[in-house]
Amino acid sequence: MKFQIRKTDSQSKARTGVLELAHGTVQTPIFMPVGTQATVKTVTPQELETLGAEIILGNTYHLFLRPGDSVIREAGGLHRFMNWTHPILTDSGGYQVFSLAELRKIHDDGVNFQSHIDGSYRTFTPESVIDIQRNLGSDIMMVLDVCAPYPCTFEEAQKAHEHTIRWAKRSLDYYKESTSPHGLDQTLFAIIQGASYESLRKESADQLIDMDFPGYAIGGLAVGEPKEILYGLTEFCTDRMPVDKPRYLMGVGKPEDLVEAISMGVDMFDCVIPTRNGRNATLFTWQGRIIIKNKQYERDFNPIDTECGCYTCQNFSRAYLRHLFKAGEVLGLRLATIHNLHFYMELIRTIQKEIDANTFSDWKKSFYKSYIINEPINPVD
Repeated sequence: MKFQIRKTDSQSKARTGVLELAHGTVQTPIFMPVGTQATVKTVTPQELETLGAEIILGNTYHLFLRPGDSVIREAGGLHRFMNWTHPILTDSGGYQVFSLAELRKIHDDGVNFQSHIDGSYRTFTPESVIDIQRNLGSDIMMVLDVCAPYPCTFEEAQKAHEHTIRWAKRSLDYYKESTSPHGLDQTLFAIIQGASYESLRKESADQLIDMDFPGYAIGGLAVGEPKEILYGLTEFCTDRMPVDKPRYLMGVGKPEDLVEAISMGVDMFDCVIPTRNGRNATLFTWQGRIIIKNKQYERDFNPIDTECGCYTCQNFSRAYLRHLFKAGEVLGLRLATIHNLHFYMELIRTIQKEIDANTFSDWKKSFYKSYIINEPINPVD
């Protein structure tokens, strides 16, 4: 992996860069659509390319359980298995340690968990998670970590942080000893944890930076905390993360969250919000979100967004989208997802251009003048 910063905004910490990976080059800042089970729900890889996606995310936990990393290894890796030729980042399963808390037990060596599919008992260790991701053949692998819930006590957060640090060291050591069965140059990112406690966040960042990982992520946010904590801890972490390495904010977020975090120096994002909300009839526009099933769109023959150039907006009306959702037609899910992903890709491309032109801070003010922030969105898929 190679990472080079191209431009930094003079009035904020926003920056553009180039991330060179085994399967191609990624322009940062970047949003990664989530392909949990080797597919971004309802859209094809060709459509993702047309939308401008440069890198997607796959889920280690789910792919380990089904179809199994050995199957994907035999297929030639995740890229060949799903026919996606561009970079892929795989998470470590650490989020499932958080979200499936009733089905797992954390211990010093790793995590024992019960499959949500068939009830079988499995174990993740820092080393086995590297092996799984080696078999998957992802360009960026993540270390196994523990995401503490919000709210939690300092003692709970500290225990999760200590597991994360120990497992990160074991992951890095094993990563250096292991090789890709596909002959790929895979890279490994660490994850800063510490819940809502700045002292733990600082300790986590300092210790992981000392280990000298190729890249760093901020984990344990967007788990129910207030917006001021999300933003405050994001900036607290980015201020301590290496300037010359990619910074990844995991599981975030809403359009306004991307704008804010980019202004704090974040380079990479992933979230299910554009796809999950599209499947639930929530569409993003440059004026804010709309719920397309609402009665007010029954005879609205305008496109979702008059400023949008996506396939959906160029060919279909709000009234037609509403009809598809009310009738339970699968095409509605696809067209809504295509639009939302296009909006996110266009938002990122616009931000990149504004940073390169050194006009990002002025653009940010104009964005908030037109973009109306509605009620919260739950990002859990």
